[in-house]
Amino acid sequence: MNISEVAAKYDMTPATIRYYESQGLMPAITRNQSGTRDFQEEDLNWVEFIKCMRDSGLSIHSLSKYSELYQIGEQTLTQRKEILLDEYQKLLKKQALINGTVAKLEKKIANYDVKIKKYEEEIVTEKELG
Repeated sequence: MNISEVAAKYDMTPATIRYYESQGLMPAITRNQSGTRDFQEEDLNWVEFIKCMRDSGLSIHSLSKYSELYQIGEQTLTQRKEILLDEYQKLLKKQALINGTVAKLEKKIANYDVKIKKYEEEIVTEKELG
């Protein structure tokens, strides 16, 4: 699969994928005889993983370190897990903040519903009296 197809599949741009590769977020992509990127299943797994992690706010630095350790091999399993656990904890904190904001917005929106209904009722009453 070429880079344009991969970009379309994951709703990304080819430039983003090239950037992620250049920053070491994934192992080097397989290339065909003419030097064009030829994404294999493992490459696609990396693109999907990185997109998911970046969409959730994980840093380039953390993903680069994770990829570097992955390429070293099994002896880095504990270190990779620690990176993921650290990022997981950060995401849980963000999630709590977002959940709090969502709850506040729900209350505000409900309050507006009440105010709008009251306002509309006043207008109807004024028209009936006028």
